[in-house]
Amino acid sequence: MSTFAIPRSVEWRETHVTILNQQKLPTVTEYIDLHTIEDVYDAIATLKVRGAPAIGITAAYGLALAASSYDTESVDEFRRRLKQDRDYLAGARPTAVNLFWALDRLVAAVENAVSINEAKTTLIHEAIHIQVEDEDVCRRIGEHALSLFQPGDRVMTICNAGSIATARYGTALAPFYLAKEKGIELSVYALETRPVLQGARLTAWELMQAGVDVTLITDNMAAQTIKAKQINAIIVGADRIARNGDTANKIGTFGLALLAKSFGIPFYVAAPLSTIDLATKTGEDIPIEERHPDEVTHLAGVRIAPEGVHVYNPAFDVTPNELITAIITEKGIVRSNYETALPSLFAKEEHHETV
Repeated sequence: MSTFAIPRSVEWRETHVTILNQQKLPTVTEYIDLHTIEDVYDAIATLKVRGAPAIGITAAYGLALAASSYDTESVDEFRRRLKQDRDYLAGARPTAVNLFWALDRLVAAVENAVSINEAKTTLIHEAIHIQVEDEDVCRRIGEHALSLFQPGDRVMTICNAGSIATARYGTALAPFYLAKEKGIELSVYALETRPVLQGARLTAWELMQAGVDVTLITDNMAAQTIKAKQINAIIVGADRIARNGDTANKIGTFGLALLAKSFGIPFYVAAPLSTIDLATKTGEDIPIEERHPDEVTHLAGVRIAPEGVHVYNPAFDVTPNELITAIITEKGIVRSNYETALPSLFAKEEHHETV
């Protein structure tokens, strides 16, 4: 399998940002151009671009794009406007920490700029660097994750932590692409991921594009599928990992972790260091985004629930650290004692350790 067959979700075009419109998949493969910071905000808020790393990359390009049009006379004024725009974009999605990480990284990159031209150039280069880094990070996450599986394993996942959620390869889906490259047979069971159907629309689509063996199931089939199909492991991505290892991911992930414990199979979280938020002590401190009721009451634009029914629509849930067998990062695999082990990853120079 050639990884070049896997589409990129975000591309920098000098005068604008081009993204794969994930709202239209799988029936339409559409790329749209974002020319303003408002375009970028809308793309993130409405899930045209989604996946924590891809959100961060898009936001970084959006901030650099906005700054390229600043008409200011001083570097101090430039930095003031940049921080305003940083705050604006940070409001697009509250849970994915990569959004804030990428924006803050761009703001920090120009702290010592001595001219406006230098600042503008630095921002573009830093945003590009974030995307290039992410591709390398995802491949290393995939290599570590693949070491946990055996040929012929049947692995379950939820939502979309794949190539189109990142720069390339993905996080939770990365081992499946690398397995395909190496001729290792793995079977994937993908939950549809109600209510927005990222598993059905996106994960199933991109794995099929790459020739990976994927079977789609509805979310309420997970327990029966684990039993009937003898699932060997569950692997998921993450939108934010607290200092103690508690992990926020797409709604339904917590339930899968409970099932994994009940069936005695490993439950893995795959995520880059940029998703680990050491400033957030536990999962109790992670803000959980609640989205519009229409996502639950409607399917493909058609109402499926009574008018006026009360709706609770959290986009994420938090899996407690004690249910997580291991957290897989680009710098290694953390298996326990997350409160100590996760901070230590940020100081490591070696990338192939197991903590």
